[in-house]
Amino acid sequence: MQNIKGNILIVDDNRSILSTLEILLSPLFQTVTAISNPNQIPAELRKNDYNLVILDMNFQAGVNTGNEGIFWLGKIKESNPDISVVMITAYGDINTAVMALKAGASDFILKPWDNEKLVATIKLAIQLNLSKKEVIKLKEREKGLKNEINRDQKSIIGSSPQLLDVLNMVRKVAKTDANVLITGENGTGKELVAQEIHRLSSRSGEVMVSVDMGALSETLFESELFGHMKGAFTDARENRQGKFEIAHRGTLFLDEIGNLSFHLQSKLLTAIQNRQITRIGSNEVIPTDIRLIFATNRNLEKLVHDGLFREDLLYRINTIQIELPPLRIRGNDIIVLAEFFLKKYSYKYNKPDQKINQLALEKLLKYSWPGNIRELQHTIEKAVILSESSILKPEDISLKYTTSISGNDAFTTLEEMERHMISEALRKHNGNLTAAAGQLGVTRQTLYNRLKKS
Repeated sequence: MQNIKGNILIVDDNRSILSTLEILLSPLFQTVTAISNPNQIPAELRKNDYNLVILDMNFQAGVNTGNEGIFWLGKIKESNPDISVVMITAYGDINTAVMALKAGASDFILKPWDNEKLVATIKLAIQLNLSKKEVIKLKEREKGLKNEINRDQKSIIGSSPQLLDVLNMVRKVAKTDANVLITGENGTGKELVAQEIHRLSSRSGEVMVSVDMGALSETLFESELFGHMKGAFTDARENRQGKFEIAHRGTLFLDEIGNLSFHLQSKLLTAIQNRQITRIGSNEVIPTDIRLIFATNRNLEKLVHDGLFREDLLYRINTIQIELPPLRIRGNDIIVLAEFFLKKYSYKYNKPDQKINQLALEKLLKYSWPGNIRELQHTIEKAVILSESSILKPEDISLKYTTSISGNDAFTTLEEMERHMISEALRKHNGNLTAAAGQLGVTRQTLYNRLKKS
């Protein structure tokens, strides 16, 4: 017969009891060790990984108070809090045995015992210990996964006044649980800023869950965000947690919120207001404790005006709004980012000595970067891959559009010309909106609206 998983330490000064228990338990369990002196307990626990200690209540002749057993129970629990301890006691010591249970014992065995009941008690106590160990392993694994997920965060790079203003706002907002709306053009780093808010928050030890709202179809919306029960619909083959549940105690980042259909906005609003969800196919209400961050590249105020976005939802999601600056107005941040990406992709593609010359840098500075940081990243990666030299030159920098922020280039649309003029004015005045607006002959608010639109 195969031994049951479990290592047992028996502590009793009565050698006949030790022998009896050894004979009974040794064929049934992996390891059974017997000692008569309780002073050996600490050394024995350090030496082996025990699941269970069977401990006598009294060790001195003529003493039956049970205090010695309670004392050693405390010592065992102090060094091994998850180990199971079963006390051996005489019938008259029941009250003391109850005290032992309150002090942390798993159960007690009465003398004289019934062998079947004793083995059943021991099996349950060992199973309790194994369950505790499994829970600890799962918690450690969960913590490790959270650390791995949160570790895979990129740094926010740059030192322009516009970026520093954003980071200052991020530091203030991160300390709270306020809903945050991050706005800005595509490729400006909205998810990166969301990650930074999470990293600096009190929830940083938990996960940040990201959802691209623009990629969710009407049929998948509720299942993806709120979860479903097995059999709730045709393809629901098992119970599934939604993103709200997964992000519990952490941060939920809902990207491209402006792309959510009007019909689904009301369902999202209800979940945000009530801070609880119900899985599809279930009546159970599940409370959620999450930090909410939203992002969009669209003008939500205009969408509200056009009847495409709920005004009450807008008020809910933008307790704090952070506007990210386009790359074209961040000046030398373009160079800093370019050199960062150059180092990254030089290493990735085994070209460690790659450099970029001054003329190539000037070409990067003159370009308007309609795709912002994402476009710059792809441009540098492509240049590293295709370059046959260790020095990147202007001809190695392949730009998607011909427009630049150099006054010598032709523009194909009035919009491009306007963008160029705004960029030049902002660069000249180091991002100062008031000074730039004065140069352009418009109000500060008009300039701000044009920046949001562009």
